Order: sequence, then C-alpha cells, then structure tokens
Amino acid sequence: MTAEAPTAPALSYGRLVPVTVHFDDLDALGLLHNARYPLMVERAWAELWQEHGFRFEGDWAAAGDACNAVKELRVSYEAPVTRPGTYAVHLWLERLGTTGLTYGFRFCSADGALTYAHGSRVLVRLDAGTLRPAPWSEEFRAAGRALLRPAD
Repeated sequence: MTAEAPTAPALSYGRLVPVTVHFDDLDALGLLHNARYPLMVERAWAELWQEHGFRFEGDWAAAGDACNAVKELRVSYEAPVTRPGTYAVHLWLERLGTTGLTYGFRFCSADGALTYAHGSRVLVRLDAGTLRPAPWSEEFRAAGRALLRPAD
C-alpha cells in the first residue's frame, strides 16, 4: 500500500456511482475499514441495477437476475481512505457469460481521478428453485452489455 492514491485515466467505460464514507466506517486508526470497501461496492451495484429496474427484495423466487451468488472476490488496496466524505465507485463488466459475469471496480475519489482500491468479483446467476446456475435474462444482458469494458 502506498501513501498516495494513484491517478486514473478519464472514464471511458462503465459508470461512476457516488458513495459516502461515514465516520463509523473508519477503524480504530482512522482508516476506512477493509471490509467496508466491498460493502460500498455492493451498495453502488445495487443502486445501478435498480436504476435499470432490477429489484433486490429478498424473495428468491421473485428476484430473477438478482438471484445470484458470489463465486470469487478480489480486492487490492492502493492507498488508505483517511476521512469521511464523498467518494465514488467506478463499476464495469469485464465479462458477461450465459450464467456468470465478472465485474471490475475501483473505489476512488468523487471525480474518479484517484484510486484507493480496485478489484473484481465473479457472480453466478442461480435458479431460485434448484440453486443451480441459470441464464441471465435478455433484459439483464442488454443492460450489462452497456457496462462492458472495451477489449484492450
């Protein structure tokens, strides 16, 4: 971990979603607790998907594409967040498969210029009755394609 957050190029893909770090998100040393990063990323994704009409209401049968499970989560911490305030999460899809997806994220300054942490998460869409992998809906896939990161 370095003391200064690295700068990032201007946003050319994905979405920047504002998030707020509160005083009680900081640990005893005054740093954003490491477990808060994935939580804030999850909240940012929930907000983004809700903007597209997908709801997360706790009913597995009615959840549709929100009925999914995490297969893998990776987070790298680049610089400490040392105070409460407004930040952002840059979200994008790396891969959109038939039953799974990989998304990337950066926890960053409100303008997206500085990166504090980055990572990826793999999700698998589940059938509510069997809890086995199931295909994403076409509606979800259409919304997801708009978030795909261009190939390098």
